[in-house]
Amino acid sequence: MHTDEGGAPEKTAALKLFPVPTPDGKLTPELLATEAWGFGDEHRAQPLAVSIAQTTELGTLYQPDEIRAIADAAHALGMTVHLDGSRLWNAAAALGVPFRAFTTDAGVDILSLGATKNGALAAEAIVVLNPDNVDGIVYLRKTAMQLASKMRFLSAQLLALFDDGLGLRSAQHANAMAARLRAAIEGTPGLSFSQKTEANAIFGVLDNAVADRIRARYRFYDWNRARGEVRWMTAFDTTEADVDAFAAAIREELAR
Repeated sequence: MHTDEGGAPEKTAALKLFPVPTPDGKLTPELLATEAWGFGDEHRAQPLAVSIAQTTELGTLYQPDEIRAIADAAHALGMTVHLDGSRLWNAAAALGVPFRAFTTDAGVDILSLGATKNGALAAEAIVVLNPDNVDGIVYLRKTAMQLASKMRFLSAQLLALFDDGLGLRSAQHANAMAARLRAAIEGTPGLSFSQKTEANAIFGVLDNAVADRIRARYRFYDWNRARGEVRWMTAFDTTEADVDAFAAAIREELAR
């Protein structure tokens, strides 16, 4: 939200973002308190909402009680809780609990559904779980040009994800492919990991020159080039053959 969207939230919504440093991508009530202050001070942008991601941008998972603690702290201050659900399905698959366990029941007010990262094409949904804490969505979707003509045809994909457990099976597959990749390269000399692999993301640390050689064969992102950190993601359509070939390329280039 703060960096990867090119400043879009601040430009489009005319709001101020307060980033909170965290080593594993997860907020806590204590970390929230470092920026949730200054209420009533006309000289400071007013903290009105807290946004978390599940899974996080670092691939880590919030447990339901961790989200509940954040929601309780935010609500006590009159703030709304937003959950970026870009990888919501991967989180549900990894946790093995119903969606509501870490959304509605945990105090989340509004979330995004994460459909496009789980197989949908140009179809996404904002889900308002607590209308008492969220105002104006029906107007915002028009003014922000997010209400497409004949949207029901796009939205049919969302129904398909919920039909017969398709969305969860796709996410479980993506998570399994990440576990397969991690297992295949764990312990390889010259490679370490900066985060746990709890869903479908692997954060490796290796020499930049090696990463560049691997990247000549397979596309992936530098996460923090200053420390040689890269991000490898698996998806609903990643195959075992994809994983095995990529793992072999990593081992080959690290052995050179």
